[in-house]
Parts: sequence; C-alpha cells; structure tokens
Amino acid sequence: MNISSIVVQTVPKYLDEVVEALKQTEVCDYHMHDQSGRIIITIEAESVKEELEKLKVIEAIPHVIAADMQMAYSEDELDSHIEVLNNSSAVPKMLNDDNIKVEDIIYRGDLKKKNLEGFAADFDKVD
Repeated sequence: MNISSIVVQTVPKYLDEVVEALKQTEVCDYHMHDQSGRIIITIEAESVKEELEKLKVIEAIPHVIAADMQMAYSEDELDSHIEVLNNSSAVPKMLNDDNIKVEDIIYRGDLKKKNLEGFAADFDKVD
C-alpha cells in the first residue's frame, strides 16, 4: 500500500470549482485548502504505477496548475527498514566479545553520528 500527500495548486478564482472536482473524483481524499489556491489531498494505491495514474487524473482537472507529491509512504519500504532494524544489533560485536577486556578498549567517536554496523574502527585495543 502506498499513500502520498499532494499539494494541488489553482488560481484562487477557481478554488471552489477545483475543490469540488477533487471531492467528486474517486482517486483522492480532500483534506483542506487555503485562499491562495493551495489544496491538500492524499491518494492511496497498491503500486507506484497506480499512484501515478491517479495523479494524472488530478492533473487533468480543469484549472489545476500543478499537483505535486509532497510526502510518500510505502508499506513495502517500511517493512524493509523494520527488517534491517530487527536483524541488526545496537551493540557492536566487539563489546560482546568475552576475549576483550573492557578496560582495554579506548573509544574515539560519537555513537549518535555513527553507523553501528561498522564502527569497530572507532575502538582500539590497548596493547
């Protein structure tokens, strides 16, 4: 499932007409608009291809100047990120190595700015 937010732009004098057309179409959900002609909608689709088809329908509405995706959510993408997180360890392997004494490790980095998969180079064993 893909969900995208779209900002539709029209000329203020056609705002009511475009909002009504968007509400009548079955390709999107209307959420809000401002008086300058910006309209916020969302579309849901099973694929990117379907999303783009729906976007073309919106762009074809009379007096729509632009319809630009602002944010997109893909369930498949989220699932792949969750899988990576679930299969990785937040603790570097060397910190779980019983053959290395904790007092022999010197830390030279910042955990908040590091990729935890490969920051063993930030640690040195004291010889």
